[in-house]
Amino acid sequence: MHGLRHTFAIRTMLDAYQQGLDAGARLGVLATFLGHVAPARTYWYLQAVPELMRAAADRLEQHEQNRG
Repeated sequence: MHGLRHTFAIRTMLDAYQQGLDAGARLGVLATFLGHVAPARTYWYLQAVPELMRAAADRLEQHEQNRG
């Protein structure tokens, strides 16, 4: 069961990054959907996933480039 929840959490966040959505807002929705009281309880599903870390790094790099 945890494998399914982990996969769901990762895919949800990757989709948010790929669609250019607010990942922070999506994390709050994801936490609620998974039954967590706070997003901090959801973070462990997202740790050390190379695809997710790459998506987050790409988003940060894009943000930094747009700032000038």
